[in-house]
Amino acid sequence: MKKKERYEGVLNWFQQNVPVAETELDYLTPYQLLIAVILSAQCTDKRVNMITPALFDAFPAPEVLAATTPEVVFEYIKSVSYPNNKSKHLVGMAKMLMEEFDGEVPSEIDQLIKLPGVGRKTANVVVSVVFNKPAMAVDTHVFRVSNRIGLTDNSKSPLETERELVKHIPENLLSIAHHWLILHGRYTCLARKPKCEICGLKPWCKYFRKQK
Repeated sequence: MKKKERYEGVLNWFQQNVPVAETELDYLTPYQLLIAVILSAQCTDKRVNMITPALFDAFPAPEVLAATTPEVVFEYIKSVSYPNNKSKHLVGMAKMLMEEFDGEVPSEIDQLIKLPGVGRKTANVVVSVVFNKPAMAVDTHVFRVSNRIGLTDNSKSPLETERELVKHIPENLLSIAHHWLILHGRYTCLARKPKCEICGLKPWCKYFRKQK
């Protein structure tokens, strides 16, 4: 099967079977989403959603978060992974938002990645979800699912995966395709035991063909 056919089959299946796919992080503003995505690194969205209501209440705007200390923030986020680093990142991020961006979350990737705790994946999530720009954020789910299905050719890094997906997925589908792949990896194409028996992508999946 040619790669073009594989992409067309996979994307058509998602469009027909998963017409709505969105982030599972709870947020109301770009500032809140930025915090939530920073916290979600190597942590589940479910866990992040449990702690953000109190965090957002305590620090409703960047200027409030910028004025506190990592030690104070730590108490709100200590149940997520790497709370020490993340509390420092959140305060540093808020300070830079105030100092360099007038308290507004920037809409450009090259500006976002200047912020403490914001890597390329986080920046891509923010620009696609909040600013509706065509971007492909690659987390562990997207990386794994893309390689397994055969959308990428055993790419070795998230950036390699991102470039390959952006090259083959139509621009108007990039943002939702990010959520399709994440949710598929989270609930069907699991890391240890993929649920191939219930997966609708079997006709195009390289991994499934190898298992037969």
